[in-house]
Amino acid sequence: MFQEVLGAYGLNVEKFKIEPFGSGLINHTWKVYNNEVAYILQEVNTEVFRQPQNIAQNIETIKKYLDQTAPKYLFVAPIPASNGDDFVLLNEHFYRVFPFVENSCSIDFVHHPEQAYHAAKQFGKFTRMLCAFNVKKLKPTIEDFHNLPLRIEQFKAALEQASDERIGEAKFAISEIIRHYDIEEQYGHMVDSGALSLRVVHHDTKISNVLLQVESGVGLCVIDLDTVMPGYFISDVGDMMRTYLSEANEEERDFNKIAIREDVFAAIHKGYMEEMDQVLSFTEKQFFIYAGKFMIYMQAVRFIADFLNGDIYYKTTYPEHNLIRGLNQIDLLNKYIAKQLKFEEIIKKINDDKVGDAKTILN
Repeated sequence: MFQEVLGAYGLNVEKFKIEPFGSGLINHTWKVYNNEVAYILQEVNTEVFRQPQNIAQNIETIKKYLDQTAPKYLFVAPIPASNGDDFVLLNEHFYRVFPFVENSCSIDFVHHPEQAYHAAKQFGKFTRMLCAFNVKKLKPTIEDFHNLPLRIEQFKAALEQASDERIGEAKFAISEIIRHYDIEEQYGHMVDSGALSLRVVHHDTKISNVLLQVESGVGLCVIDLDTVMPGYFISDVGDMMRTYLSEANEEERDFNKIAIREDVFAAIHKGYMEEMDQVLSFTEKQFFIYAGKFMIYMQAVRFIADFLNGDIYYKTTYPEHNLIRGLNQIDLLNKYIAKQLKFEEIIKKINDDKVGDAKTILN
């Protein structure tokens, strides 16, 4: 496979070392390198991305726009193959090659607030630079990816057909999802009222999807652009809340380790709003805290629905795996909601400090 794919890019496989790269769970990724040059080779998971041509088209369309409007921005797009195509199709598998960005790195977990700040700033910058872009030019790469009403309908359907045994095991989780139906109701009101503007958003804002400078830790750009498509800012902000705030991730079985780091919340708000403050409407800004509830709740719903369905979507390694994941996210959600007043205080302080700084400059 390597010989045929790399050959399509004019690369001699015998002149390179090839090794698995990164921690992504969807696509297969390798680093291809020698003493002179390095590339990233990736096989697109067509079970998840059923129309990879849409990915290629979206990235190419955005690249052309940014080349014109922000030519200095580091936009890591695939390298065209020798025939000019963005993908190489081999035995019904889609492959692509990216340049490897020297002196860059990615991390899997947020260890301190500065990392959250730089990541949030990069995701905000990406959407800001595309605020004048015609979002209708982009095609969905995963249909209904963050469609919360659909996820609730899927949960209800799973609940109707689930075995008594699974319903019994998930009794508490089910009751908590039902108790928080208001999160989905609020989302429906927001969308129906037009309170949220459709924008170009990343949709997968985990910390590993940001390149950082090796020495300074400063953010360089966002990567893994397969889920870039039309959406609402709450998807990007909410996914950062879900994956940055607690040191314990969704696989943690000891829920005592799930804790909300207020300094990380402040860092997310500061970094993102430094880029998006002039882009988001006043109404959208009121939903910044809601964004965390939206994404955490949706992931809990998806895990519990899959458990009720007999674990047909997410890979599991033990019988209660999806149930534990769902309960983990429910615990995170409840701890997040308990911090809402504190979050409001944090945002107010950041905004007050911003006004104070502006007055100092004027004086």
